[in-house]
Amino acid sequence: MAGSLNKVQLIGRLGADPEIKQMVNGKSVARLSIATSQTWKDKSSGERKEKTEWHRVVIFNEGLVNVVQQYVKKGANVYVEGQLSTRKWKDEASGQDKYSTEIVLQGYNSSLTMLDSRGGNGNSNLVSENKSSLPSENLNQDNADLDDEIPF
Repeated sequence: MAGSLNKVQLIGRLGADPEIKQMVNGKSVARLSIATSQTWKDKSSGERKEKTEWHRVVIFNEGLVNVVQQYVKKGANVYVEGQLSTRKWKDEASGQDKYSTEIVLQGYNSSLTMLDSRGGNGNSNLVSENKSSLPSENLNQDNADLDDEIPF
């Protein structure tokens, strides 16, 4: 095999407020629960059906954790891009091995986009891991700021 790719892209809504925790090394981590839904019309009954999948998202980047803590709330519509990761842990009650599969946002190949507009202006806000050190006031730029004259 010449190479491999581990990339997950989701658009969904937060089912709860983000959970922010401190790790033993003093850094913060954010956990999100994102719902994605699929709807279809049942052929036999003509009834509308819906199936919802829940996804665990873990954010390790300190800049993104700060943005999530300040701006992302339950019900927010977000786009996340990260990697799929399965971790193994031992259940304290039963002593059995348990597995948890999560979308992990860390490194330069991860991003979080808040798709809901702020203040009804229709702008969406993009925060990438490699751009997360930008001051938070840059998150609310108007599109008019981006209409600079192109020199070609």
